[in-house]
Amino acid sequence: MLLRVPFSTYNASPDQIQALTQCRFFGPSSNPLSIRRPYPVVSCASSLSQGHPPVLTVGTGEPNSKEAKDRLRRRLGSLTDDGLSYKEKFIVRCYEVGINKTATVETIANLLQEVGCNHAQSVGFSTDGFATTHTMRKLHLIWVTARMHIEIYKYPAWSDVVEIETWCQGEGRIGTRRDWILKDYATGEVIGRATSKWVMMNQDTRRLQKVTDEVRDEYLIYCPKEPRLSFPEENNGSLRKISKLEDPGHYSKLGLVPRRADLDMNQHVNNVTYIGWVLESIPKEILNTHELQTITLDYRRECQQDDIVDSLTSSEPIEDTAVLELKGTNGSAATTHHNQDYCQFLHLLRLSDEGSEINRGRTEWRKKPAKR
Repeated sequence: MLLRVPFSTYNASPDQIQALTQCRFFGPSSNPLSIRRPYPVVSCASSLSQGHPPVLTVGTGEPNSKEAKDRLRRRLGSLTDDGLSYKEKFIVRCYEVGINKTATVETIANLLQEVGCNHAQSVGFSTDGFATTHTMRKLHLIWVTARMHIEIYKYPAWSDVVEIETWCQGEGRIGTRRDWILKDYATGEVIGRATSKWVMMNQDTRRLQKVTDEVRDEYLIYCPKEPRLSFPEENNGSLRKISKLEDPGHYSKLGLVPRRADLDMNQHVNNVTYIGWVLESIPKEILNTHELQTITLDYRRECQQDDIVDSLTSSEPIEDTAVLELKGTNGSAATTHHNQDYCQFLHLLRLSDEGSEINRGRTEWRKKPAKR
């Protein structure tokens, strides 16, 4: 249902209207003010006076630069009141859905990455890399994904609006952790959760490096003071160890070649591309009857454009499988135990020529619901 918002209520500038039009946050009416809801914009002002972490600028680094203001006020997201997390709304577009007219898991993973980067930019971290701090740029350090875990309880459909909240926190000397909660904006229902671990790599040597005190001090001021987990359950699926799939797999897709478009700004294959490669070796009979409920990937090494990749998949025995059912609106989940219409697989991505492991993964699948 569309919510008609008069100009006096929304108080939008011409630039904001243009940004909304480009993002298609409006209904079939030709009037761009017929948007679903008024959306907040990020303030460039410091929040120190309220006792919150400082909100820095992006771009030139000047406190009130026009470039920084223009970038932030065009974004349909904002820091939360305490400044320790970030929320943004996205509409699911026609080219982001699959044959069921619902968003693909790659779409959701891309949105998670997008909102994480926008969060980092909103507090002043670099636009030249994924949330690199001043010290990291000086030392040629970048963040790379070590682990990604995504659970999807309900896939958003074409034209649905999804609100994603994200925050990050320290993980000792090893790296950082970023979490997400996804909600259906119209109903407030939690439709998914995700968590990830990131480690630092030297961009020149491609070697991992421990997080220094200087780097930690630069980002911890934007993190919750007490641990906040998108998966608060003690035995949640994000903690499950992934066994290495032994060759040969039950199913395989060999000779996958990275496209140039698969490379990210850090000059290696983007972590979302690996999800697509994993799904390439899922048997068709599963894809036709089931939908992905959970995916976990452990990243072992980076992949370059000239690499050729094999995707291997094998069924994993189900032993007292925990199937998550949504409960409440804060992302908590109750656990039930049943195996009906449920299956899971182990995955291995490796280099074709030498067999080196790129990553290992686990996917869990549930029976597809009736068509909408």
